[in-house]
Amino acid sequence: MNILNKDQSTGFLILFASILGILIYGWLMFFTSWSILALQISAFVAVAAVLAILAWIGYTLATTPPPASIEEIEKELSEEKGKKESKK
Repeated sequence: MNILNKDQSTGFLILFASILGILIYGWLMFFTSWSILALQISAFVAVAAVLAILAWIGYTLATTPPPASIEEIEKELSEEKGKKESKK
């Protein structure tokens, strides 16, 4: 009999991995001579993640075609309305 389903097992794995990560990071910050390097790597990863998200947003905005103008939409709607009326 399986006590935990797959989602719960994954949740507990993430929970324990996160707590272990916090403990290892705290140990690196306060009890080793590697604290400056760990801070530099942490800062770089954080800044790189934010800039990567901004780059993705910029790429999406740059490559997405602009929406149709109100005049074009009104013209299409009037054409569809005319087609429906002519079928009656």
